[in-house]
Amino acid sequence: MFTSILHLIVYSLMSLFLVIVILRFLLQLVRADFYNPVSQAIVKITMPMLKPMRKVIPSILGIDTASVVLIILVQLLATILLCVIMGAMELILNPLPLILWGIIGALTIVSSIFFWCMIISIIGSFIAPFSHHPLLTLANQIINPLAAPIRKLIPPLGGVLDISPIIILLGLQIVNMLIARFATFVGVYPQLVLGNW
Repeated sequence: MFTSILHLIVYSLMSLFLVIVILRFLLQLVRADFYNPVSQAIVKITMPMLKPMRKVIPSILGIDTASVVLIILVQLLATILLCVIMGAMELILNPLPLILWGIIGALTIVSSIFFWCMIISIIGSFIAPFSHHPLLTLANQIINPLAAPIRKLIPPLGGVLDISPIIILLGLQIVNMLIARFATFVGVYPQLVLGNW
């Protein structure tokens, strides 16, 4: 019982932090508005860890490599902690599978972030189409790099019916199926890897 409670607490808190770090990476990748209050909160939370890492890990081709390393380190630390809690100490001896599992878990979280941003954007377009709420604005900025090319290929039908969300959600579902298949192939233990819920 105590093990389950401790697992739940560590898994939840580490997952929340990992989502914030991944959001920080995505915000920079999509060039989101960093004056947005939600963006500023994410920057304040992640800056104490990213600032020293950026001094030794340079960006490559405009990609914030320090954020990528931090994502993998957080996932690795969480997996090690969860292995200790679950009594699976033998898994810690070989870090390479743990790193691979961490990458799979991070990809699952990225896919989930895009999914929920898409849902927020769809609901927001119906409820408050002209809203400038920070969360809605941020969700739209995150999904825009996916939606813009689709809208160029398939413009809104009749000028009003945008089917890009359907295509994006279908694409995300396919990506999730591929990630799940790969996770099964490499033997991921869902209870030990953040993102594989």
